[in-house]
Amino acid sequence: MPELNSLNRWLQRLGDGMRRHASAIRAVQWAVVVFYAMLLVIPALLPLPDSQARLLDNLTLIAQFLFWGIWWPFVLLSMVLFGRLWCGVLCPEGSLSEWASRYGTGLGVPRWLRWGGWPTLGFCLTTVYGQLISVYDSAQAALLILGGSTVAAIVVGLLFVRGKRVWCRYLCPVSGVFALLARLAPVHFQVDEQRWLANAAPRLPPPNCAPLLDIRRLRGASDCHACGRCSGQRGAVQLIARSSNREILEATAQTLSPWDVRLLLFGVIGLAMGAFQWTVSPWFIALKQTLAQWLVEHDQLWALQDNAPWWILTNYTQLNDSFSWLDGFSILAYLGSSAMLLGMALLILLRLTARLAGDRALYRPLALTLTPLGGAGLFLGLSATTVKLLRYEGLPMEWVQPARACLLVAAMGWGLLLGWKRLSREGPSLVRRGSAIACLLLAEGMVGFGWWLQFWGWV
Repeated sequence: MPELNSLNRWLQRLGDGMRRHASAIRAVQWAVVVFYAMLLVIPALLPLPDSQARLLDNLTLIAQFLFWGIWWPFVLLSMVLFGRLWCGVLCPEGSLSEWASRYGTGLGVPRWLRWGGWPTLGFCLTTVYGQLISVYDSAQAALLILGGSTVAAIVVGLLFVRGKRVWCRYLCPVSGVFALLARLAPVHFQVDEQRWLANAAPRLPPPNCAPLLDIRRLRGASDCHACGRCSGQRGAVQLIARSSNREILEATAQTLSPWDVRLLLFGVIGLAMGAFQWTVSPWFIALKQTLAQWLVEHDQLWALQDNAPWWILTNYTQLNDSFSWLDGFSILAYLGSSAMLLGMALLILLRLTARLAGDRALYRPLALTLTPLGGAGLFLGLSATTVKLLRYEGLPMEWVQPARACLLVAAMGWGLLLGWKRLSREGPSLVRRGSAIACLLLAEGMVGFGWWLQFWGWV
């Protein structure tokens, strides 16, 4: 293999250390499992916090802050910084699914389970359902959704392929999102296929690739769980630094799944924006008022009642927090409209961008250039819980708005840079390249405008 610089030599030692200290990593995984269970279960057994409760004296609010304000936003950030290290080293669902698989039936993976759309469908369904039952504000709702996902991961582990993570590979609702963001990571496990085939020393015991990857043909960080088990294998696998732009710039229409693009445009950008936005959107209020007026005029008053159980629609009457059937329908309509309208608009603009560049096959690779903006939106949306809870405690948060603006501008700039470099690789004329980048700028601006409305325009 080529001579490594000092940074890559250090990273290689780190990767090899992960393989040698696998037992310590397993201990860390079980510690995370215990902590995860405590965050989910204990608050769900406690009374709901009232309006006077404060973060420092209420365990439920502390758990809410740690889980939605710290845990999930920084898990997303870790994907961009370290690849899917969370998946391979820390994720409680992955750990439990792999553990359960050691004692299961060991069935093969059926064809229907390998369908590429499961992560996209899972992300969309859990996002929508989470909004209907107020997953960010209710410990019971969090336990139902995330605890249910964990139970499903264990069941899948008990059914399919001993010692593997079938759930993580094919079914995890956030696996697709993590795969998108990990493409931006500045480190990855690089595989030298020629060295692998030569089977040169050192000859290590075959690694257990839990997510069922073909290590020899591994390219990039999107699928790799960065667990380190294969580091040093046949002298061909090593953890090294790379450009954060590399994996997106090298993507082709042949190497990308159409589900990658669908998840990014309709899920990570379109649906997620609607999910974070509807509580402050005047459009949502106008929609609900219009529907309510129609229902009253047609004597359909049942839809205005808030008698659904909490696991269908938010219903905590003791705290004056409950959704009517109209609320539920309005949320579904708003989220569906956000996903479809924004997703379709981006799809059209990206196809137009590819056409202006003179190569329609560029549509999927160009779509990936929106990944930084999609990731920034998810981080901003989830961290809004952090900001909200800290403001309730009276902490000064004047720096938040400038920080949000900087993050959005940086993400848009990064996406445009990726788009320009990708177009430059294809060699179109300057006129074609300029018109294509203008179209891409319009797509980026549309997404940025949506977040501007939430954090500035509607405030």
